[in-house]
Amino acid sequence: MFINWVRTNKYAGIALLIIRLYLGFQWFIHGWDKLRDGFDAKGFLTNAVTKPVLDKATNELVYPTFTKFVEHFAVPNVKLINLMIPLGEFLVGLGLILGALTTAAAFFGLLMNFMFMFAGTVSTNPWFILVGFVLFIGGANTGRFGADYYLLPLIRNWVFRKKDPAAPKTGPGAGAAHLH
Repeated sequence: MFINWVRTNKYAGIALLIIRLYLGFQWFIHGWDKLRDGFDAKGFLTNAVTKPVLDKATNELVYPTFTKFVEHFAVPNVKLINLMIPLGEFLVGLGLILGALTTAAAFFGLLMNFMFMFAGTVSTNPWFILVGFVLFIGGANTGRFGADYYLLPLIRNWVFRKKDPAAPKTGPGAGAAHLH
């Protein structure tokens, strides 16, 4: 019942707008600062491998798959990561601020927050996860007062367009039956 209200109610859409603008601004500023001032994740990534999150009782890795991912993909491709993180933060923020593809923006924001948490960084990540989850479950209502109001119907029409049987055929082989 609550989820349905968050996804459909106009007043919930207004609350989601306020939350969306707050979180969007946070992502946007963090991403913009990194893009403007430069960003190097090498130390962070190296620390995630050399000092991973360990179970205090057993001293075993809590996220062994993530640690292997960082060690074998992220560290060797740090230049790519140095671009992806600031650009990702900036685009998540921009999407949330504009209300454009908000569900996707919230999803990718959550994904980044979880990645940072898997590396052992708490910081603002739990707060951003909580707020981002509220935006994510809001679905299309999260962007109701934003660009999604116009974008989502266009995307739906493009993806689910009905083919008119009376429309002329186009593409390879069109009209081939008339060539003999």
